[in-house]
Amino acid sequence: MFYIYLTVSAALILIGNNFINIMRGPYSWWLAPLLLIGLVAVFYIIQFAAVILIILTTDVKKPLKGNGKLFRFLLKYSLPIIVKAAGVRFNAQGLDKVPPGGRMLFVCNHQHNFDCVIMLYAFPDAELAFIGKKEIYTTMPFIAKAMHRLKSLPIDRENDREAAKTIIKAIKLIKDDEASVALFPEGYANKAGELQPLRNGSLKVAIKSQAPIVVCVLDNTPQIQKNMFRRKTVVDFRVLDIISPESFEDMNTAQLGEIIHTQMQNALDDIRNKK
Repeated sequence: MFYIYLTVSAALILIGNNFINIMRGPYSWWLAPLLLIGLVAVFYIIQFAAVILIILTTDVKKPLKGNGKLFRFLLKYSLPIIVKAAGVRFNAQGLDKVPPGGRMLFVCNHQHNFDCVIMLYAFPDAELAFIGKKEIYTTMPFIAKAMHRLKSLPIDRENDREAAKTIIKAIKLIKDDEASVALFPEGYANKAGELQPLRNGSLKVAIKSQAPIVVCVLDNTPQIQKNMFRRKTVVDFRVLDIISPESFEDMNTAQLGEIIHTQMQNALDDIRNKK
């Protein structure tokens, strides 16, 4: 996006030069570069303003209109700036394992609210919709609006019947080719970084939709908030496995959850042993 803004800005300056002779004055050696930088900055400001405006005008109580492509497009090119501004150094492995196209279930361990940003940053073209705690919709209205815009679903972790309804909606998202689904099967963020037992019922999303499971693990996101504006935070992120539907067609959720939990735990141990 930077090069697009740069090219458009340069074109505008050249066009403007035909009317106000920018390049012909004795000051052009510094004015032209200044205008170029200024125009690029203005385009980025408009980009972020558009993202914020779309979020603010979203009503979480109403179904989304349209496919949300514009919002995802703007978000895709805004997140790298947000991640860099937060001081994150993204250390990723295995992203090339994820096949392009097709709907999938992405599962990852959970350490901090910033984990969603990391997932969106890692998979900018996956069109992720998250399953998130229902409390977000009462305590963090701006985040709730953004999640709703991504077709994300709130889940009541303490009510099995309501949780089951959310799982059914997530299955429908995949089957109807509306979005891939991302969830944190531990259910709760653990800021100490220790992997918790998985809530295996959430894996029904993959079993019922017959979607491949992208198993991921991340580490050190709680440090982002502590280090922000002071020092860099290295966030390790790995894609561990792509589990095909054929691999788990004869498994129940407990068996599948045990495999995923073991993969996550082994990867976390390996990441920390190498630090």
